[in-house]
Amino acid sequence: MNFDVLVHEAWPAYEQRAHDGWVLRYAGGVTKRANSVLPLSPPADLDGAIGAAEAFYGERGQRCVFSVGTNASPGLDGELEGRGYALVDPTFIMAGSPRADSAHTNSGVRIQDRPWPGWLEAWWAVDGRYGSGYEDAERICTGVPAWYGAFEEDGMALAVGRAVPQGDTLGIYCMATRPEARRRGLARTVLRALVRHSGTNTAYLVTTAPNQAAQALYRSEGFEIAGRYHYRVR
Repeated sequence: MNFDVLVHEAWPAYEQRAHDGWVLRYAGGVTKRANSVLPLSPPADLDGAIGAAEAFYGERGQRCVFSVGTNASPGLDGELEGRGYALVDPTFIMAGSPRADSAHTNSGVRIQDRPWPGWLEAWWAVDGRYGSGYEDAERICTGVPAWYGAFEEDGMALAVGRAVPQGDTLGIYCMATRPEARRRGLARTVLRALVRHSGTNTAYLVTTAPNQAAQALYRSEGFEIAGRYHYRVR
């Protein structure tokens, strides 16, 4: 399973340019995932490809970022390091057959095929690290068909998640819980509801390497580390 491609397809940049086996992605600077080079295959001219990537992001007023996973061109990571690119945000891809058998799986969880204002507000309250990028974030989220789940109380979304059907698997994204609602098992409830709603037997998600609490939750739900990637930034 090519997780690099799955993540790319589930979190689509609204501007993409192919160059010599790479995809240059831009989405207003919101998330490195949608604003980085995806090196799908070795370029014929590595120096020229790096130069093209740097020019692409420079024209948009962005730092040049590369997503470096297990399928990246051999030697690319070392080349970027030698050029002064810093390694940031090591990330785990976790996959498995998640649980969806709880009797209260859908208790309090609203699921729709479009994000509503309350869902977006809850996600942005936790993950809104990008200044004025709210509209860009919504554009990324809605770039492919997906389900949006939220645990709600008194009309307010307290915990949210996004599930992207991708053939035989399900991509889980945007898992976020408002700070005041944590330690109540709401993320688990949302995750199980989305899995059950999808009807799939396998799923994957991404989480940063330092986030051990999230990893413990996902392991308890049937996920294990299946891949990893990091970014190179200059």
